[in-house]
Amino acid sequence: MKHPAIQVRNLTKRYGDVVAVDSVSFEVAAGTISALLGGNGAGKTTTIAMLLGLLLPTSGEIRVLGEDMLHHRYRVLGRMNLSSPYVDLPYRLTVWENLSVYANLYGLRHVRKRLQQLSQELDLEAFLHRPYGTLSAGQKTRVALAKALLNEPEVLLLDEPTASLDPDTADRIRSYLLDYQKSSGATVLLASHNMPEVERLCSDVIMMRTGAIVDRGSPRALIARYGRATLEEVFLAIARNNGQEEPRRRVAP
Repeated sequence: MKHPAIQVRNLTKRYGDVVAVDSVSFEVAAGTISALLGGNGAGKTTTIAMLLGLLLPTSGEIRVLGEDMLHHRYRVLGRMNLSSPYVDLPYRLTVWENLSVYANLYGLRHVRKRLQQLSQELDLEAFLHRPYGTLSAGQKTRVALAKALLNEPEVLLLDEPTASLDPDTADRIRSYLLDYQKSSGATVLLASHNMPEVERLCSDVIMMRTGAIVDRGSPRALIARYGRATLEEVFLAIARNNGQEEPRRRVAP
C-alpha cells in the first residue's frame, strides 16, 4: 500500500447556515490518479480549493505530502499546483508573458527552456504571443494546464482538465496527463463531469453528493456495485439518489 499524499479528516466548510462540505474524510495514495466526483453543488470544487489553501475550512484537518496545510502550507505549496479553466489569467498579457510571470513566481531557473518545452507538448505555439483575452475557451484550458505544470508538481489538482476541448485535443491531453503521472510519479486528483475521461485516467473514484462522500471505489468496482454499464450511469444513480442503488452510509476512506 502506497503512503497517502493527501489526507483529509472531518473536513467541513460552512457559509453561514449553508454546509458546502460536511465532515469529509479521505486519503489519496501517492503516485495515483484519483477523481472527486459529484453534481453541481456537491462540494468537490470547494474541497479542492481547501486542499490548496485557497479557502480555509471551518473545521477539520488537511495534510499534503505529510505537511499540515492549515499551519505549514508554505512548506509544500511549491510542490503543488492547480489547473482550472474557470480561473482566468490577465487578459492583456500574452500567453508567453503570463507563463513567464508564473514561472518566476515559482522560482524556475530555466524559464525559457521550460516554456518552450510545455509549448511544444501542449501545442501552444500558434498562440504563444497572442493576448490571453483573445483566446478561445479550449485554448485557455491548455494554457491553464501549462501554468499548472510549470513547476512539475508532485501533487496536481485538476478541475475539469479537458473542458471546452475538441475530442481530438482532449484525447491528446489525457494521454499527456497519463504520461506525466507515470514519468514523474505525481499524485493527481481531478474533478470532472466527463465520465469516460475518469474511467480512462483514474484508479480510484470518490463520489460526493450535497457535501458528503457517499461512495468510493475503482471505476470498475463502482460499475459492478450499482449493476450499471458505465460510470456515467453510476454517477446519475448517485446524483438522483435512486433508492436501493445508493449505499445508506458514508463510506470510510
